[in-house]
Amino acid sequence: MFLEPHFKGQRSGWIEVICGSMFSGKTEELIRRLKRAKIASQKVEIFKPATDTRYDVKNVVSHDANSILATPVEHSSRLLTLAEGVSVVGVDEAQFFDLELPEVCQQLALRGTRVIVAGLDMDYKGKPFGPMPNLLAVSEYITKVHAICQHCGNLATHSFRLSAEEDTVVLGEKERYEARCRTCYHMGNILNLK
Repeated sequence: MFLEPHFKGQRSGWIEVICGSMFSGKTEELIRRLKRAKIASQKVEIFKPATDTRYDVKNVVSHDANSILATPVEHSSRLLTLAEGVSVVGVDEAQFFDLELPEVCQQLALRGTRVIVAGLDMDYKGKPFGPMPNLLAVSEYITKVHAICQHCGNLATHSFRLSAEEDTVVLGEKERYEARCRTCYHMGNILNLK
């Protein structure tokens, strides 16, 4: 196998994806992995979409109020410049990024960067969300985390929207969304149609 000269002696990078429904602990797991990398004295940079200002403009914040300083970005292409010379890159709320994010993550991984991405795998309609399906396809490691269904107590895999908005992206928390298992999610959608 022929390698370009700039690859000689370089360690391998990879992509890790943490996915699941709302309230499943995706951001909590992302923060845990990034803090461990920092403890190991690795150079770490964290990015979030500039549009997500629910908890904080600059920090990535979990539902449990754990946080880590992040850089808000408008477009995924900025990561290539901002992550120059970084060992570990974290990306939160990946579903809100543009569709170029998977290619950007692959370029970072080819540079030898460990890329850890967290995001919703499905939108409120139960459909693949934004760049997440392509990220899942090109990643080396996938961790699917689950919430607990707020109706029956089973593992929740879906984000059920309580409000009537029909836009795919509607920022919100417990006032707008519930974590639900497959059955309770579909029962709720049937009741909403009546």
